[in-house]
Amino acid sequence: MVPPPGDLQAEQEHAWVGDAVLALWARERVLSETGGINTEAFLQLTANKHLAGIARPTRVEAEIGIVYRRDGLVAAFAYIEARLLPVFRRQQANRRRQRK
Repeated sequence: MVPPPGDLQAEQEHAWVGDAVLALWARERVLSETGGINTEAFLQLTANKHLAGIARPTRVEAEIGIVYRRDGLVAAFAYIEARLLPVFRRQQANRRRQRK
């Protein structure tokens, strides 16, 4: 977990950048996993509903933005893989069980 920024404006600025990094990660992932553009999969990976399973969506995006600014894109992608992807996979499994 990344320490929160000092104030609301700083959090929003980090989140603005973090949202863009998350979108790039999600698009790269969708392209590599599906072999093409899949808007639904992209939206599922970046949805506030998904992020809310971790923390406040703005907070999650701010964490990504902080990691990106401090350590670069590779580190931000690794952070997303470690922090967000396991939660997303659990959410997907739960949705599949509920449909049965």
